[in-house]
Formats: sequence, structure tokens, C-alpha cells
Amino acid sequence: MKRRVRLFAVLLTVALLFSSLIGTAGAAGNTKTYTNAAQICQLVKDGYNEGVKGPITVTKGTLKSGWSTKEVYLITLSGTELVFNQSTEVLTDLFSGFNLKSAYYYNVVNVILNNIPRGSNLVLAGHSLGGMIAQQVAADSTVKARYNVLNTVTFGSPLLAAGFREGTVRRLGDISDVVPLLSSNIFVTPLRALLGLNREDGGYYLKPVTAHKESYLREDLWGKYDVTGTKYGNAKLTLDLDTRVFYKSPIIDY
Repeated sequence: MKRRVRLFAVLLTVALLFSSLIGTAGAAGNTKTYTNAAQICQLVKDGYNEGVKGPITVTKGTLKSGWSTKEVYLITLSGTELVFNQSTEVLTDLFSGFNLKSAYYYNVVNVILNNIPRGSNLVLAGHSLGGMIAQQVAADSTVKARYNVLNTVTFGSPLLAAGFREGTVRRLGDISDVVPLLSSNIFVTPLRALLGLNREDGGYYLKPVTAHKESYLREDLWGKYDVTGTKYGNAKLTLDLDTRVFYKSPIIDY
């Protein structure tokens, strides 16, 4: 009888161990580790979906840099896209270029306040217009009071005089992309606008539009920048893709 009990206990232990291993493998299958800026830009570009899902995404993950590991929420923001009742139109570009608040800006702030626990660490990433909105959000007084903005990385975005932006801001810009220079700040603090831009030459001579659209996805150019936009940095971002949610950004919320 005792032998049967011991055998049952052994089998039960093995079953539980096997179940735990399967569960861990399943969880691991829903996570992905990103090591460079080009990979983050691909996540940002998913926001260009003709308004089907929306230009804003929020994903929970872990940011590791050196010996530091922090739980974070990655917020990605795509740029100009002409979609009915989506606040990614040219007028929003003009508003953001002069550091004026727009429907896109307010929508992003509301997404953060309504869906991310207070006190969380935030990482912002945006392309073009999305990068300008990201800078504005990093300077938003309510966001700064309730959250810890760790990093903001922008792709092909101008520098904004958005006040005190919490955390580290890294701007990446292809040498042929003129969009990073298209804001009022280029006239106010030109040296800061130019010297604060990390530039790489993708060979898009006389093709500024192509550079703006395609350069930032190239790991041969931007693979040397880590997930925070730091050149030769070592930061890695592991995301739980099961938590990734898209949000729309309407001009008028019916």
C-alpha cells in the first residue's frame, strides 16, 4: 500500500512539473525581445493600418539596461495618415510643429490615463507626427505627475520646444530625410534641433520621401542603436505581445 502511495506521489510530482514546463513554454511563446531601434520602428509602423485598428498601441514589457531591469509600458504612435475621422491628418502636423495641442495628443494622454496603472514606467516611440506627439506627451504635466517617463525615441521627427520632457529623448533621422527639420524650433534653437539629431546615411539621395518612409526599418542603419535610441547602447525590451492593444484616435468622438 505504501509503495502505491509513493508511486502515486512520484507520478503526481512528474505531472505537475511537466505541466509547469508546458505553461512556461506557452508563456514564453507570447513574448519577444527587441534589441535595436529598427525593430521598435516596425512596431510603430503597425499603427499605419488605414484606421482599422488605430495609430496608438500599448504593450506591457520589461526594459533591461545594464544591471537594471524595469517593468514598462511601451506606447507607440504612428504618423501622418489620411483616414476619415482619424487625427493623423496634416492639420495635426501643423499643430504639433508649433507645439499646439491636438486631438491626437489628447487621445494619447487619455489612453495612458485610462489604461495604464498609475506609477508605471513608460517608454514612448513614434514616427514622424507620432514622434512629435510623443515629445508632447513626455512633457505633459499630468502624465509626468502620475507616471515615470523613462525614454522617448522618435523616427524622422522634428524637435519640439515642448517644455520639460521627462526622461531621455533620442531623435533618429536619415541624412536625406528633411522632415526632422520641419518645425518652428529649427528657427528658435537651430543648434539644439540639429545637434540633437542622430543621423545615418541610407543612400536615399534626392529621395527624401523614400528616406522618411523606409530608412528607419533598416537594421543595417539603425541596428547600432538600442531600443531607447542610444547609439551602441545595450538596452533590450522584452514585450508580452498578448497585452498589446491598439487604440483609435478620432477627431470627433461620436
